[in-house]
Amino acid sequence: MSADGRTIGILISGRGSNMQAILDAVRQGELEAQVGIVLSNVATAAGLSRAKEAGVPTTVIDHKSFSSREEFDRAIVDELKKREVDVVCLAGFMRLLSSLFVRAFPGRILNIHPSLLPAFPGLNAQRQALEHGVKVSGCTVHIVDEELDHGPIVLQTAVPVREDDTKETLSSRILEEEHRAYPRAVRLLLDRRSPSPSGRGLG
Repeated sequence: MSADGRTIGILISGRGSNMQAILDAVRQGELEAQVGIVLSNVATAAGLSRAKEAGVPTTVIDHKSFSSREEFDRAIVDELKKREVDVVCLAGFMRLLSSLFVRAFPGRILNIHPSLLPAFPGLNAQRQALEHGVKVSGCTVHIVDEELDHGPIVLQTAVPVREDDTKETLSSRILEEEHRAYPRAVRLLLDRRSPSPSGRGLG
C-alpha cells in the first residue's frame, strides 16, 4: 500500500470517460488522492491517451497473451501492487474478475453500473430498464465481490426515465450522473479506509 493510503489504480478497456471524471476530480481538488496507474487490456483504448495527457502512468496487459483468466488477473494484480495501489476502480473494464483478483484487494475494488442494483445486472442495463417499463433508473457504485454486479453498495443516483427515452438518450443521462457519482464514491471509500485523527480507522 502507498504511504498515504490514497493511491488509485484505474482499469479501462475503452474511452475511459469515468476514468476522466476521476482524474478531473483529483486535479480540481475534489478528490484527495492520486492516480498511480491506468491499466488497459486493449492497446488501442482511447482512455490511455487521455491518461497520458494528464501525466498518469499507463500500462497495457493484453488478456489474449494469457492462457487463463487467472494468469491474466495475476499479471494485473502484480502491476497494481508494484504501483502500491490502495483502491482499484473499474471504469469500463470489459473483463470479468476472477476470485484471485477480488481476494487480492478485498473490499477495495469499485465498479460503476448503469442501473439501480440489484435491478438489471449484466449487459444492456439501460435496455433492460426500458423493456421493463420502469419509471426510474440510475447508476450504482459498489464494492466488487465474487458475484457479477454484486457487493456492498457505496452510492446510488436516480435518473428518471422519460416517456420518449431510447436506449441512447437514457444511457447518455445516466452517464452524466456516473461522472458525478464515481468520484464521490471513491472519496467515500478512501475516507472510510483512512485513519481518523485519533489513529483509529473509520471502519
